[in-house]
Amino acid sequence: MPHDVVNQVPPRVGLDEFAAHAALVEGVERYDAGWATDELHRVGRHVGTPEFQRDAALANRQPPKLHRYDRYGVRVDEVEYDESYHRIMAADLAAGGHTAAFAEPRPGAAVARAATFMLFAQVEPGHCCPVSMTHASVPVLRKNAAIAAEWVPRVLSRGYDPELRAGKTSAIVGMSMTEKQGGSDLRANLTTATPAPGEGEGVHVLDGHKWFCSAPGSDAFLMTARIPESAGSPGGLSTFLVPRVLPDGSRNPFRIARLKDKLGNKANASGELELEGTRAILIGEPGRGVPVLIDMVHRTRFDSLLGSAAGMRQATAEALWHARHRRAFGADLVDQPVMTAVLADLALETEAAVATGLRLARAFDDDASEHDVAFRRLATAVAKYWICKRGPGHAYEALECLGGNGYSEDFPLALRYREQPVMAIWEGSGNVIALDVLRALAREPDAVAAFEAELALAAGAHPVYDAHLAATRDRIHAVAGMDASEAAASARGLVGDLALALEASLLLRTAPAAVSELFVDARLGDGARHGHLYGDLPTGRDLRAVLARS
Repeated sequence: MPHDVVNQVPPRVGLDEFAAHAALVEGVERYDAGWATDELHRVGRHVGTPEFQRDAALANRQPPKLHRYDRYGVRVDEVEYDESYHRIMAADLAAGGHTAAFAEPRPGAAVARAATFMLFAQVEPGHCCPVSMTHASVPVLRKNAAIAAEWVPRVLSRGYDPELRAGKTSAIVGMSMTEKQGGSDLRANLTTATPAPGEGEGVHVLDGHKWFCSAPGSDAFLMTARIPESAGSPGGLSTFLVPRVLPDGSRNPFRIARLKDKLGNKANASGELELEGTRAILIGEPGRGVPVLIDMVHRTRFDSLLGSAAGMRQATAEALWHARHRRAFGADLVDQPVMTAVLADLALETEAAVATGLRLARAFDDDASEHDVAFRRLATAVAKYWICKRGPGHAYEALECLGGNGYSEDFPLALRYREQPVMAIWEGSGNVIALDVLRALAREPDAVAAFEAELALAAGAHPVYDAHLAATRDRIHAVAGMDASEAAASARGLVGDLALALEASLLLRTAPAAVSELFVDARLGDGARHGHLYGDLPTGRDLRAVLARS
């Protein structure tokens, strides 16, 4: 029987996603990237179009396909993506979401790039993996002059060409480090790298496997492999660049055994590799593979927290949109007190994550002070741990705000719920990050001092914050006196305290009082609710002022 459709929510399209996000707009101005606002408005309008959102859905519903052979039986190991994915990649790279901060360094360049990255990741997160890896590859590529001369201009290009061929002026760079027997323990790698005399300086032959290769359709990859000891070299785990196409135009042996069937991240391919006679070029000193990669690791961890923050923004925006356009029990959902509290709590989490991401972005700029460089070494790991851990629960709570629609693949939050966990796993899962923080606390006093100095900037702004700050400092010193196993057992709690202190410090210094004071009271001190479910907030607060910023 025909009927009219009433009390359904209109599509959330046609918005300028940058203009609609007050915390992002304010942070861009605050951290010296105001010169980029016109371009960010353009990006915000683009990702808000129905066409872009349709492409985002298609790219995830038409996942990549592996073709090992061409029609003549020639081994090609190519990954086929839907055209929607290529349109998304082309738009993101044209906007400089990958390497604009390296291509055009200036005060706030990393902030503008971070904002661009978040705007694209807010709507389609899967493609951001190769975007992030290409961004993070630049400092590593620059460690080898010959590689830098050939490859850095390509990765700085804003062009996009998905075809694997010689003579390209642009390039996407992926990574493949982990192996099935070791996972995050790269020192357990078994892939060997044998020098190839007469084939060029630093050329080696790789033999082995890689358990996880993200974006295997990329033009080149950073990989780790073990060089055997010899009379002239200590050997050991080393870093290499592996091009898919060799200088003579032939394909480098690069066998994609299979593509992973993942929980989420469907638009982005991930695979397992078999390496046999694969040509690779050494980057850095033999046996120094992990130190060579450190800057890359920091940058991909940073992008992971940006991706989680972008996901929180999408989840909050979609939940609020639904609540503002849906009526139940005689009132708009957003005006139902229990729903208002949930939405405000989601907005608080989002604003804290975005504020942290933009502050850290400024510390990655070329003109970053010594304080900021030291600060980012510890703060990146701390923030990556906490923000990425908070992402999945945040996505679920926002999804529930949409009721049954949230659980449907016709709406974007089902995709987001499946996507958020990868950010916590990518580039160091929770335990790995927590142990890295312990090592930094023990071995990098400059980083600890810079982090504590950042927290101290908000001292005196709120008594609950001051108490948390004092307790956290005491906990840092207490951990220093523990044996290794005892310290490790307490690591996650300590990192959580550090992260909350950083978020609270930033909000107290930059956000309206309605936001910062509610965050502090809800997340810190006696009776703090950060371990409980969203929506359990102190009463008597101006929640509408919090929601107005979203």
